[in-house]
Amino acid sequence: MKTIFGRRFPASVKVSIIVVLSLGLIFSVESLTPARQYLSTLFSPLQFIANAPLGVLETVSENVKSRDTLIKENAALRQLELFVSDRLLTMTHLEQENVRLRALLGSPETTTLKKLIAQVQAVDSDPFRLQVVVNKGLKDNVFVGQSVVDEHGVVGQVVQVSQYSSRILLIADNSHAIPLRNQRNDVRLIGLGKGDVHQMELQYVTKNTDVKIGDMLVTSGLGGRFPEGYPVAKVTGIENRGSEIYSTIRIQPIAQLDRIRYVLLLWPDAALPKPITSEPSQ
Repeated sequence: MKTIFGRRFPASVKVSIIVVLSLGLIFSVESLTPARQYLSTLFSPLQFIANAPLGVLETVSENVKSRDTLIKENAALRQLELFVSDRLLTMTHLEQENVRLRALLGSPETTTLKKLIAQVQAVDSDPFRLQVVVNKGLKDNVFVGQSVVDEHGVVGQVVQVSQYSSRILLIADNSHAIPLRNQRNDVRLIGLGKGDVHQMELQYVTKNTDVKIGDMLVTSGLGGRFPEGYPVAKVTGIENRGSEIYSTIRIQPIAQLDRIRYVLLLWPDAALPKPITSEPSQ
């Protein structure tokens, strides 16, 4: 088998060339971003083709359901509609009250004016990166840094956009951090991903901080990356070690990050942001 370097090259020369090439790639990340977007757009049809059999199976399974199954599902949906309608009436009252309180406090009103449903097309096979690819991109005005949720809570944020698809970094990735607020007492915290879709941690929480098992943590809105008030995680464990200042607090994401099929892309401002190509800061 032929190798890149022949035997006549000493080991020191091989190492030097590899180091130079590696440094060149590291410092050229920004300049390579347009090329990555182009390649991602070029290979988007392959992702659609790979996802097509699953779509066909879902369509077939929906069409062959029995009449009894459809009747049961219809009854369940009617009950859910009544429940949601009741909650909506309460939420309308609370929303009006919230507007009045914000006006009294002089606090700006934050609303999400646009949402877009996207379907997951691919999951990153790298065990050290928790990312998924969805079927919405630049043509849908998706932008880097855009927040993403599902029916349960926050999923992550967009980190790469091509013409027809986007890559989402999940909140449980070990490179991701998110500002949180304890729903019980409004204490502000920082949630840190650990590379596990079922577990995250709270960072720099002192032992005397009022955090309890079962507390619900929502987005705080700080930093402007994620809209305020969306569920993120629940506290599942607290560990205090001897003389250490900080506690080890484990939290579990509310969103089912290992089985998401559809997500919701959020636009927090009235004007659609212009797409950018740089990676978002965490």
